[in-house]
Amino acid sequence: MNIVVCMKQTFDTEAKIVLNAEGKIDSNGVTLIINPLDEYAIEEALRLKEKFGGEVTILTLGGDQAQAAIRTALAMGADKAILINDPALVEVDEGGAAEILSQAVKTIPYDILLAGVMDTDNGSAQVAVRLAEKIGVPSISSVTKLEVDGDKAVAVRVIDGGTATLEVTLPAVITVVQGINEVRYPSVAGIMKAKKKPLSTIKLSDLGLNVSDLAPHMKVTKFTLPVPRKGGKILPGDAAQATQELARLLREEAKVL
Repeated sequence: MNIVVCMKQTFDTEAKIVLNAEGKIDSNGVTLIINPLDEYAIEEALRLKEKFGGEVTILTLGGDQAQAAIRTALAMGADKAILINDPALVEVDEGGAAEILSQAVKTIPYDILLAGVMDTDNGSAQVAVRLAEKIGVPSISSVTKLEVDGDKAVAVRVIDGGTATLEVTLPAVITVVQGINEVRYPSVAGIMKAKKKPLSTIKLSDLGLNVSDLAPHMKVTKFTLPVPRKGGKILPGDAAQATQELARLLREEAKVL
């Protein structure tokens, strides 16, 4: 079985976000990691490989710094990786990313494509399902359990108020959620082997694409931090007095009444 995992590198979820004077995120000194939800996709890919044999390929967009996350995925047990590294990627939106990945996927044998349900930095949950649309295969998102049998896959996905069980014919795109498995840690032997595993770096031109093909439909011009939460208040007096004061504060200060 040939399995492709679409992976993204994101800020460490415990990193402190700092904005510069232009309203851009300052990445100096920030640790970059594998998008946490993509770790579950990598683990699920490795389990499929262990059960059915085959090969796991990591596919990602990014600069030179993305190689660290890729090597971590290879140390976990993935077989090879493809990094799409091009200066034009700075302005790429979700639609552009899906287009680039779709062209790259056409060069890779695959039976199933896996990804985290969304990235933890933008939270868009768009790229993988748009990729499925572009390459003409079905997709199931928010999967918490996956079983593969021949050319069929049965997936349990999270929906409002419960779960739904769906069957799909492979190849297909599956996005997974936290809890589908328990992610393994790279072993020392895996880390050493990862240094020798193939990591191919390609540019947009290698995929027959150029900047004009990827004009973003959305551009983020500025970020702002949320307003810091104020400390709570303790209302004095008995229940009746406290209730009256609470109503006044909600009406005059919070202005929600």
